[in-house]
Amino acid sequence: MHAVNQSAHDDIAGLLDENKLADALQSDRGSVLPVLKTSIENINAGLKKLYLRGTPVEEIVCGRAALLDRLLTTLFDHYFDPVRQEVALVAVGGYGRGELHPASDIDLMLLLKDEENEQTQDAIEKFIMLLWDGRLEIGHSVRTIDECVAEAEKDISVATNIMESRLLSGNADLYNSMLTLTGPDRMWDNQSFFQAKLKEQILRNGKYNDTAYNLEPNIKEGHGGLRDIQMIGWVAKRHFGAASLYDLVDHNFLREEELKTLLEGQQLLWRIRCSLHYLTGRREDRLLFDYQHQLATEFGFRDDPGKERSNFAIEHFMQQYYRTVMELERLNEMLLQLFREAILYKDKPGEIVVINESFQIRHDYIEVTHKDVFKNKPTALLELFLVNEQHPEIQGVRAETIRLIREHRHLINEEFRQSEEARRLFVHIIRQSRGVTHEFRRMNRYGILAAYIPAFARIVGRMQYDLFHAYTVDQHTLFVLRNLRRLSVPEFCHEFPLASGISHHLEKPELLYLAGLFHDIAKGRDGDHSELGAVDALQFCLDHDLGRTDAELVSWLVRNHLIMSITAQ
Repeated sequence: MHAVNQSAHDDIAGLLDENKLADALQSDRGSVLPVLKTSIENINAGLKKLYLRGTPVEEIVCGRAALLDRLLTTLFDHYFDPVRQEVALVAVGGYGRGELHPASDIDLMLLLKDEENEQTQDAIEKFIMLLWDGRLEIGHSVRTIDECVAEAEKDISVATNIMESRLLSGNADLYNSMLTLTGPDRMWDNQSFFQAKLKEQILRNGKYNDTAYNLEPNIKEGHGGLRDIQMIGWVAKRHFGAASLYDLVDHNFLREEELKTLLEGQQLLWRIRCSLHYLTGRREDRLLFDYQHQLATEFGFRDDPGKERSNFAIEHFMQQYYRTVMELERLNEMLLQLFREAILYKDKPGEIVVINESFQIRHDYIEVTHKDVFKNKPTALLELFLVNEQHPEIQGVRAETIRLIREHRHLINEEFRQSEEARRLFVHIIRQSRGVTHEFRRMNRYGILAAYIPAFARIVGRMQYDLFHAYTVDQHTLFVLRNLRRLSVPEFCHEFPLASGISHHLEKPELLYLAGLFHDIAKGRDGDHSELGAVDALQFCLDHDLGRTDAELVSWLVRNHLIMSITAQ
């Protein structure tokens, strides 16, 4: 459900004259194709012109779907009017949601009660052939109700497509019967649907490097991308029968400000995707280097003539993207955890295992013992990550606690950073024998790492252009930390035997991890980032009572990390 701009709505509606198309259909078939092609060209060119003129992306995406509804209905009604079998034209996939980006496939299903007879088959062939000849990018299937039920039972993707489908034209009873037979009381109940979609997301994230911060990200399939937003919508629709994300506020799953963040994030991703499709002239969901500068300019970013770096506009455009998907990733995690509690643990209060006065475990997830924990004891914002490391049975953080972390992040101020307790906790976190990589990633995702180390905040989502880096500076840094930790794990000793052997003899491995954490922390600043980072690292180590000798060693490692890299290669 999107707010309607009446002027834009009218402009978009005027891009199609279905009466002209209907007249052509009533005459001989030879005049239909030219009229259809002209209609499609008018739609595509008109929408592009409106978009470049500043029409909101929601109007373009939903408007294209509405125009195609009218065009396809006109054609379907003509070709299937003489057909005596029960047939329904159904929009599925993104088109079923009423969303069509400029080059997205138009996914259709022709739904039948029984196997098609010769008359129906002839109508289907003429209808589909005309769409192809008109150069519409369609994906279509022809299924009976029984086939829909059989496919949906064995394939969660088919069940999802049917769930968010829309009837465009044809027999409504037939369509409603299909919805009933594939509903949650017949197959894929709330629990099995949620678990299957969760598994899908985990596999998808693994396929896309398990990170959103690849320098050429996939804005649809990557972490924090459009699929993650759709995932929330699918589960909400199955569980609540929700028509839109707005319904999650009514069900107390989202707060108004969180919904605003979610919708603003979706709008940015839609704008980028829409611009990508227009820029490339095809369905393209990857933010490749070739497109980044032109998109940065389109989004209002400019290179600073006073800067030596020529990629200023791209860096700021991409940093906006990365920070947006990080926020969407956190919202996705929080909402899926809320769904997990509402769907999997409904009517199961769960045994509470108290850890200390601040934290407890419920259903294998950590939570605060009361809502004022962070307010009364701000250093608990760091303590949570230490507790996670020390309790391997913890599977994650409960949704309400994730929300509280975000609400109390502002408490990490200069006074907090200078407190002995906060500094002691941070050192303990990096000294643990397990979970360091995992918890530092979580600290980054929740914004705690950037709040505690202000210099780190400047590299969150920052791109870097050289042969050695495939990720943003913050993600690259966390990968370095992971690789350093990996050297100390016996099962990975065979990968780099010499380095692993040395690693096992280090008396203070945390010094190496701190050097990894600070080695690129000054990226993007004017000056030599190795020298600047060495100064930051020295001060941080001294502030955290690591001793002058250890602090200077960490600083030396940061200062010389490029020499080591060049020497090694």
